[in-house]
Amino acid sequence: MNNVYLDNNATTQVAPEVLEAMMPFFTDWWGNPSSMHVFGGQVRKHVDQARQKVAALIGADPSEIIFTSCGTESDNMATRGAVDAAGERVNIITTRVEHLAVLEPCRMLKERGYRVMELDVDGGGNLNLDVLRQALSLGQAVVSIMWANNETGVIFPIPKIAETVKAAGGVMHTDAVQAVGKLAIDVCRMPVDMLALSGHKLHAPKGVGALYIRKGTRVRSLMLGGHQESGRRGGTENVPYIVGLGRACELAARNMHDEMTRVAALRDRLQQGILATCPDVRINGDPANRLPNTLNISFLYIEGESILYHLSDCGIAASSGSACTSGSLEPSHVIRAMGVPFMAAHGSIRFSLSRYNTEADIDYVLARIPEIIRKLRAISPFAPV
Repeated sequence: MNNVYLDNNATTQVAPEVLEAMMPFFTDWWGNPSSMHVFGGQVRKHVDQARQKVAALIGADPSEIIFTSCGTESDNMATRGAVDAAGERVNIITTRVEHLAVLEPCRMLKERGYRVMELDVDGGGNLNLDVLRQALSLGQAVVSIMWANNETGVIFPIPKIAETVKAAGGVMHTDAVQAVGKLAIDVCRMPVDMLALSGHKLHAPKGVGALYIRKGTRVRSLMLGGHQESGRRGGTENVPYIVGLGRACELAARNMHDEMTRVAALRDRLQQGILATCPDVRINGDPANRLPNTLNISFLYIEGESILYHLSDCGIAASSGSACTSGSLEPSHVIRAMGVPFMAAHGSIRFSLSRYNTEADIDYVLARIPEIIRKLRAISPFAPV
């Protein structure tokens, strides 16, 4: 039995080059980068180099990069930190399809009395900019809108959104966790104030992320303590993982063309094969405006969880949505927000590829999924006779 991993939007394997770069910092160079002696100094320079590599991937200045523990921390620091710095009268604008790392902090702020607006998307998962403009007209705002959706891969026009927000005097944050390394990003060319990224989405280990904060943007720190990260996040730096993130960003820049061409072709091969062999399916999200690695597809009349169990028995890893909400039998909030019909929403599956996938992987999936769908529909009480 083959093992085929198609759940890369949940997490990616650590690249061998990343692991190799990290290992000396567990064994030989284990000093605290804040220490003044040679053991700290020889480590500090590697943290600085990693910061430069992360900044280079998104077109930032290294001084604008803060290392965090993950994308969730970066999103929390951006949303809560910007709101705290702005004051009590600020509005908060986001969308209904954001990751919970954004939605939950925003809902917590709503409980504290802030006006929070969760904007709708259309059936393709796209945002209407006129709706955003209307929300911005209601007063000073902190806006958090994702660059690309983790479940459907739908890409929001962040450059246009950021220009709209800044024209209204707002503060703009984007959760770019799924976009960084897959799409070309240059924060110098757009007025994004903050951008969150996560290491384990681009072949670095779990437990490290970063937050870009444009110079001059007011953000209150969440992690108080020492002077680390220029006083913006207390706590001793996780040096091996920071080095790993830097190396992963370096590799992502080198492999981005492959992500946007070969990986996209594999995704399309998978989609076309499923459409050709499985009746009663639908693509979720705008097929012309999505990440090159992501396919969200619904199989009508059957539960997505059942499909996943059968795929897993064949050695195939996929997902029914965000890893943070796995275990729930309810359709994801993203699928519901898009108005996907009931019979399709419950059978939605996300396949997400990486540069390590091959044509043989896709052929293996296509050889097995039609029979899985046929068997499950044969016992489904909802399938038409």
